[in-house]
Amino acid sequence: MQGQLSEIDIRSILQLIELGQRTGELFVEAYPASPLPPPNGASSIDLRSTRSLSGQSWFAFFLNGQIVYAGETDVSLLRLRDYLRRYQAETAIDAISSSSIAAFNAPEYGYLWALMENHSLTPAQGRSVIQSMIHETLFDLLSLHQGSFIFEIGSPLAPQLMTLETAPLVTKTIKQVQEWKQFHPHLYSPDQCPTIASRALLENALPETTFSTLDRYADGKTSLRQIARYLNRDIVTVARAIYPYVTRGWLHLAHPNFDDKSGSKARPNLDFWQATKTPRIVCIDDGATIRKTVEYILNQHGYEVTAIDNPLKALSLVFQLKPDLILCDIAMPELDGYEICAMLRKSTAFRQTPIVMLTGKDGFTDRVRARMVGATDYLTKPFGESELLMLLEKYVGLGHPNQPKADQLLSDALEEGLEINLT
Repeated sequence: MQGQLSEIDIRSILQLIELGQRTGELFVEAYPASPLPPPNGASSIDLRSTRSLSGQSWFAFFLNGQIVYAGETDVSLLRLRDYLRRYQAETAIDAISSSSIAAFNAPEYGYLWALMENHSLTPAQGRSVIQSMIHETLFDLLSLHQGSFIFEIGSPLAPQLMTLETAPLVTKTIKQVQEWKQFHPHLYSPDQCPTIASRALLENALPETTFSTLDRYADGKTSLRQIARYLNRDIVTVARAIYPYVTRGWLHLAHPNFDDKSGSKARPNLDFWQATKTPRIVCIDDGATIRKTVEYILNQHGYEVTAIDNPLKALSLVFQLKPDLILCDIAMPELDGYEICAMLRKSTAFRQTPIVMLTGKDGFTDRVRARMVGATDYLTKPFGESELLMLLEKYVGLGHPNQPKADQLLSDALEEGLEINLT
C-alpha cells in the first residue's frame, strides 16, 4: 500500500492498517509546507516560518494493527535523551555499545531496549517513554496534509515492549491537533522556543513553583516540544498553559532553528568547526559523469572531495579518510548503496556521519529503503549545483575556496589501486 496524502489522509491509512490487522512498517515523508501566517501579529511573514519540510520523514511499526513504536527516521538520539531526563538517565546512553543495537531497525528503540536490559531504566519507565514517543509522532503525522506514504508488510519490530490500540490514540490525537490550531498564529510549531519578556508581570501572576519551572525552561533555546518531554506532558497541554501570556506579550516565542531541525550532531559548534577544518566529502558512485560533476562543483567551492567508483574498496577507504559527509549512489554492482549505508551505520565511527543517498527520478521507494538503513537524506539525480551545495551547507557548512589543496602524499597513498581523485 502506497500513495499520496492528497488522495488519502493519515487517519484513513491508520484505520486500514488496524482493520486489516497488518504487521509491518509505515513510512511517511513530508512535502514542502505552505507559508504560515505572520506570527504574533507581525505585519509580514518571516521567511523562517516557511521552511520546507521536504526530507522530514517518520516510521511507525505495527503488530496485528496495533502500534509498537513510532518516530522520525532521523538517527539522532536527542529525542530519547530528552525523555530520559525524566528519570535522570540521559547519560546512560553513552555506556551502550552500538554493536548491541545493530540488529534493530530503529536505533532509538534499540537503545531504549538496551537501557532496560542493563537496568538503567525499568520496564514501566520504558513503556512510558514509548507511549510518549508514539503520541508525539502521531501528532506530527495527523497534522500533515502534504506528502507520500508506503506501508510494507513484514516482520514485526522485535522484541515488543508494548502495543497500543490505534483507534483510541488517533481519536485523542486528532482532538489535540484541532485544539493546537486554535493557538495559531501565535503558536504554529512545537519547535518554537519561549523566552520571558516581562519577568515581573509573570512572577506576580503565577504561583512560585510554576514561575520557577517556566523561568527554568523559557530560555529562548528550549523548544515547546522539549518542555513537554521534560514535564511528561503533551504539547497541547504546554501550549494551553503559556498561550494567555504569549497573547499578552509577557512571553515571546523565538523562531525554530531551522538549520538544525533534525538535531543532528553535525551542527553544534559549526562556526568553530568551519574556521578550523575544510569539510571532507566522499562520493561513492560507479558513474563517471556523477563523480566528475561532484568533484568539479565541490572543488570550486572549497570542499575536500574524494570520488570513488568501486563500492567494495570504498568501504575500507572511508575508514582512512574519516569524511564529514558521504554521498552514496544506490544502484551499483557488487554492493549497492543500501548495503554500504547499513554497514557503515553498524560502526561507531559512522553512527552520526551524514550519509546522503543518490536516487533516481522516481525514487520514492528508494528513499523509503534508504531511511530504513539509516540514511540521513537523499539527492535525486540529475541534480544541479545549487541543490548539492544547499545540502552540504545544511549538514557540514560552507567550504573554504581559499584553503590550500590536500597533501599530495595522501592523495598518492589513497589512489593506489583505485580510480579516485582527491582535491
